[in-house]
Amino acid sequence: METVDILIKNANELVTLKGLTKPRTKNEMSNLGIINNGSIAINDGKIVDVGKDLKYKSENVIDAKEKTVMPGFIDPHTHLVFAGSRELELDMKLKGITYMDILKKGGGIVYTVSKTRKAKNSELIQQSKTRLGNMLIHGTTTCEGKSGYGLNTETEIKILKIQEMLNKEHPMDIVSTFLGAHAIPQDKKAQEYVNVVINEMLPKVKNLARFCDVFCEKGVFSVEQSKKILEAGKSHGLIPKIHADEIVDTGGAALAAEIGAISADHLLRSNDNGLKQIAKKGVIGVMLPGTPFSLMMKEYAPARKMIDFGIPVALATDLNPNCWIENMQFIIQLACLNMKMKPAEAITAATYNAACAIGLNDTVGSLEKEKQADIIILKCPNYKFIPYHFGINLVETVIKKGTVYK
Repeated sequence: METVDILIKNANELVTLKGLTKPRTKNEMSNLGIINNGSIAINDGKIVDVGKDLKYKSENVIDAKEKTVMPGFIDPHTHLVFAGSRELELDMKLKGITYMDILKKGGGIVYTVSKTRKAKNSELIQQSKTRLGNMLIHGTTTCEGKSGYGLNTETEIKILKIQEMLNKEHPMDIVSTFLGAHAIPQDKKAQEYVNVVINEMLPKVKNLARFCDVFCEKGVFSVEQSKKILEAGKSHGLIPKIHADEIVDTGGAALAAEIGAISADHLLRSNDNGLKQIAKKGVIGVMLPGTPFSLMMKEYAPARKMIDFGIPVALATDLNPNCWIENMQFIIQLACLNMKMKPAEAITAATYNAACAIGLNDTVGSLEKEKQADIIILKCPNYKFIPYHFGINLVETVIKKGTVYK
């Protein structure tokens, strides 16, 4: 009998999501590939076998009886590295002051930029490690991290280099996105800053990030400016992403389709034509329900419509000082309770499709032979408990690259 490093056995539900190599759409999002009384064998940090009642020897046997075993959550949209907090804005939100008005008053992104520029590297590293630790114990094993709280070349590079270091030193895998076009700094006009992003920043950050993102929004970057930045990013080898139609329908979804973005994120206000275009081009729609929740908005992204249109949908936290959440379980709960996603769809969106949104679905996001052993064990009999039993951490054990974290 073959010996393996870890054998998980007797899982009430083993949620594999195996079988596809492309982002899942429509009914595919409800096919979780569940194995009852499932087992999974791990060796050298990788999955070597998945099935029912597997027969292997191991000195580390984990009995998952009456529990659910599934891929670790993938968080494909975070603003991981920042300094300071913005709890004072809560009173402003409660008075009905909008996100854009808070920004104009010197709050929002502008406030966080000031704090992040002044912060020492050691402070940013320690704060980011705390956030990553919170993410890991709640079941997230891979995340994307954006720059964007620098808005000058020096600090944007600093943020990306910190993420590069964290990716090497922390158990979590971190994929970096350059978001120099997150807001317009107070000391520059819009077009002047666009030129800085294109001509000064991009040549210096191209080897520190995999993606290039832009906040395409009324009062921030126009569709035309966003297109120029993303095209310039492509010329430096960076894959385009886009913050699209969060506050106002600017046509950001259509731009995502035109530019060939891997994902379009937010999409609260996108028109049907734009949504149909990203469906046709296979652009992944990353929905961030924590953001409208924290902004006390009545509307969320139209998840049912997006799925019906054939958009491959993913979920993410949008972790940032305005939406400070490290728990993907809560995001799944919001997706089901406030966006009417089926539990199976939300699981797919938080695992396999989320991996597709950052180009890592060949290594993580499903439980299949030869994939990375990023696995979570939940204290519940089936996956439907994640949106059903809310307000606690259901994750009991996290396995990252074959290392067990409790």
